[in-house]
Parts: sequence; C-alpha cells; structure tokens
Amino acid sequence: MHRFDHIILETLMLRDLINNDINEIVAINVVKSLLQTSLRGVDSHGINLFPHYCKEIDAGRINKSPNIKITHASPCSILIDADHTFGHHAGILAIEEGSFVANEYGMSGVVVRNSTHFGAASYFGLHAAQKDLICIAFTNADALVKAYGSSVKYFGTNPLCFCAPMLNEEPFCLDMATSQISWNKIREYSRNSQPIPDGLAFDNNGQITTDPDLVSMLAPIGEYKGYGLGMMVDILCALLGTGLTSKDIIPMFEEPLSKRRYISHYFILIDINKYVDAHTFKKRLQLMADEIRNLKKQSGFKKVMVAGDPEKSNYTERISSGIPVYNDIYQQFLELSPKYKEALVLGK
Repeated sequence: MHRFDHIILETLMLRDLINNDINEIVAINVVKSLLQTSLRGVDSHGINLFPHYCKEIDAGRINKSPNIKITHASPCSILIDADHTFGHHAGILAIEEGSFVANEYGMSGVVVRNSTHFGAASYFGLHAAQKDLICIAFTNADALVKAYGSSVKYFGTNPLCFCAPMLNEEPFCLDMATSQISWNKIREYSRNSQPIPDGLAFDNNGQITTDPDLVSMLAPIGEYKGYGLGMMVDILCALLGTGLTSKDIIPMFEEPLSKRRYISHYFILIDINKYVDAHTFKKRLQLMADEIRNLKKQSGFKKVMVAGDPEKSNYTERISSGIPVYNDIYQQFLELSPKYKEALVLGK
C-alpha cells in the first residue's frame, strides 16, 4: 500500500489528460471528481479508475472532441447529449445548466444521454449543495444486479445520491447504490484475495457465493425494494433519456474499449430559497443531524452517525496523510508515467 499526495497527484493527472488531447475544463472535472471521491474514502470510484479511463481514451470509448448539445425542452426540462465525453464533465454541465433554471423557476430536471461512467454521484450533489440547492442525482449502469425472484441479472447498480447544504459543515450527502455492494468493491476483494461477506453476490447460476472471482451478479438492497429502486433509476435515466437500459449497456471493463456504452444520467435540482430561507433550512438540518448524532447509541456501536459522516472523517484524515493506493494500481500509474513517483507521500 502506498499513499499519494493529492496536490501533486492533481497536477500529474491533469497533465496526462491534457497531453492526451482532453479539453482542460473536461480534465479538471474528471480529476477533481476522482480526488474528492478518494479523499472521502470511496476508493472504488476514485483515483483507482484513472488508469482505466486513460485506456478508454486511447481506445476511443471516450470522445476527445465531443459535440455536446443542450436543449431546453420546457422552462424546467433540460436534455443534454453528452456525445460520449467523460460523465464527470457531462454531470457538471447538467448541474450548472440546471442551477440557472432552478434559481428562476424553483426546480429543474436534467437528463443526460450518450454519456460515460460518471464516477461518484456525490461529486455532483456536493457541487449543487454549495449553491444552496438540493440535488438528487441518478445514473444507470450495465446489468449487474440479480432481478428479484430470478436467477439472472437485469439492472445495474443504478446509484442515487441526495445532497443538501448544512450550516456548520459540509453538506448532508446520501450516496448509495441500489445493490448491496458495488462491482468495483468486488474487484477490491479479488485484488486482496479476500472472501466477500455472505449474501452480497451470486455466481453465474444465481447461487450465493463468497468467492469474488466467481461473482457474476450482485444482490439488491432490501431484496425487492432495491430491485424496484433500480428500475426507477433506469426509468428516469434510460427511458426519459431515450438511451440504453441496463441490460443493454456493455460492462465497464469489457473489451474492446473502443465500444461505447451509452450511459444515461438524471438530475433533479431544487432551489431551497423558493420554499424557505436557505439559512433557516441549513440551521434546521444541522440541528437534526446533531440531534441524531447525540442519540443514545446501541451496544456494539461506537457512535450514531448520519449519511456522509464516514466520508467526512476519511477526508479529514486523508487530506493530511495522503490517499492510499494498492500496489497494483500504483504500478498502473507508473505505466502511465514514472513521474507519479513524485506524488508519493514519503514514509506512508
């Protein structure tokens, strides 16, 4: 295990993307998303993916020169054709465009089609919350989740994220997959040769397995409830965006990497000030969170937390001690450039 200094790493990653003919603004959104996600401790969607993204650029899956089209179908309805740019950039475009509309009309809905993997949904929710907006973000993904009552997979992990600003700390942020575990976390268990917890995943026959190398599909959260939420996300993303549903999206790591994935996203933005003074809202949400944290804790738990608390704790630790990275991922960075040695935190 190594640790990267996030400041040096940012410079190096930006350089690599820009040298690979990625527009600077696009590159900034990709790098900021990956660094923020890793600093928050969500390693499955952070910098670990950067070497793979670079392979996708080289292979042509990610469009270096996209013709992005933004259409206002109604005062509050926005459609974005991302033309296979980085999903991290397409999502920020959606937040920026949707923010203007929400500030005027109170709410906006933005669908993004022909996109790519957009990393952690929290990146967009946190960005919107800084503007005194509530944000709900969704994306579909390739089929990985076993259909409830079936022995085959149909929906993706299809995450959803809800963010709202707070008074004295970073925004409240619930960022969750509709599966019990993400595919990238399965890859981490495989990398460490560790069994996965029982009941989280299934093999090709739809039977429960704890061997990460045999996993073919994942369990939905709450059985039929998570399965239903996964369908809801596909309805909002793929059907409204006239894109592919989960079952027709090719897997992220599947060859050839030149083949495009046609992922869709959906964002809902709410201007708090159109309902209540934003300061009052943030104060009340802060009080609610603090009340929950001060509840009598159950035996076996160190503390009572609200969504996003572990990520905030990770951020505080990693911003000073560096971002941990497995040796095999570190070697992938070195294959991109030996200069990534410069980003190592000595002694970590």
